[in-house]
Amino acid sequence: MIVQIPEPLQIIDSLYLKGYRSSLIDRALTKIIELERANTLKQASELQSKLQTYELQYQMASEIFYQRFSEGSLGDEMDYFEWGVIYELWQSVQECLQVLQPKRQ
Repeated sequence: MIVQIPEPLQIIDSLYLKGYRSSLIDRALTKIIELERANTLKQASELQSKLQTYELQYQMASEIFYQRFSEGSLGDEMDYFEWGVIYELWQSVQECLQVLQPKRQ
């Protein structure tokens, strides 16, 4: 998959590759990442809450459910499709959080 990097990021990348440094840009980028991390953590919490509702209702961990659902060993109830979509969204959000977490130095 080809991803188009937005022009403003390309400009900043070009500047920094040429040795340019700006504390203003650094602070702005740090703040953007912090806001995105906070938003993503909120999404993760909301999705986790929805997953827990299904887990309690069906007495099954979401990971086990998703494996069985993907194998086709569960029925085709609408709840299962919704649970599956929520689990996929949760996984996607977890992947984003891995990228957004601050790097330990």
